[in-house]
Amino acid sequence: MSSTWHILGAGSLGSLWACRLARAGKAVRLILRDPQRLASYQHAGGLTLVEQDLPRHYAIPAETFDTPGPIHRLLVACKAYDAAPAVLRLAPRLVAGAEVVLLQNGLGSQDEVAEQVPHVRCLFASSTEGAFREQDWRVRFAGHGFNWLGDPCNPSVAACFDDLGDAGIPAQWSTDILTRLWRKLALNCAINPLTVLHDCRNGGLLEHLAEVGALCDELSGLLQRCGQPQAAEDLHEEVERVIVATAANYSSMYQDVRHGRRTEIHYLLGHACRAAARHGAPVPRLERLHQRLVDNLTARGLPGA
Repeated sequence: MSSTWHILGAGSLGSLWACRLARAGKAVRLILRDPQRLASYQHAGGLTLVEQDLPRHYAIPAETFDTPGPIHRLLVACKAYDAAPAVLRLAPRLVAGAEVVLLQNGLGSQDEVAEQVPHVRCLFASSTEGAFREQDWRVRFAGHGFNWLGDPCNPSVAACFDDLGDAGIPAQWSTDILTRLWRKLALNCAINPLTVLHDCRNGGLLEHLAEVGALCDELSGLLQRCGQPQAAEDLHEEVERVIVATAANYSSMYQDVRHGRRTEIHYLLGHACRAAARHGAPVPRLERLHQRLVDNLTARGLPGA
């Protein structure tokens, strides 16, 4: 099997992974959305990764969706709502048994991708690493974190996993990746929407702890109903710890709204509300929060789904 990594999504995390894999001598190719983006990238001459204020340039090859050739390893680092349509465009190039790493927020998009390409192995990922784009093709590594990868359908470690260790990407193979993704979903549902509605940094939620606590109680009950009791353990306490630890930060959803970008509400609060409906779990607070957020986004001219 070819060991080339194709990276779909040259945003913050996609670029971070691409640069570290390239630095370790792994074969890497970026997949860009159209010839205009490819021309812009080629003019820049590659990606720049800034670590500890030290920039380093990586002349990683790039291509578009229409470039011919098989794909054996694919990192999907685009937004959750773009993942399935993008992977569908690449489906003819994905060989049987190809490994596809899905690095999306929330839940739901992973299953959407898996349905599009039943001939590949989809690996679900959960990351706490931080990076942000300073400008096109230039990314700053903002915070050391960790990555968990797993396959809900197959506990055996994927062949591509060893490359992460070689590249200095902190990672662990997880046989309970869905528990981690549900836990992260609950954390995001308890924090991100409220930062948008209260127009505040994460730390601003310390003034709304009663509201946060009520949401956590409802989310914990939902996780239990969804067969994820481990994801529900001490949820309220961890949410408060995250709020304090990231008090000066703006949530990713807040940043999307501030920059006039579509949010991932459909795969966060939306997914939680749909799961509650399937399991017959009453979640009135989550449903009200979802509607408030949809109304807020609509008023700003942003999609509510």
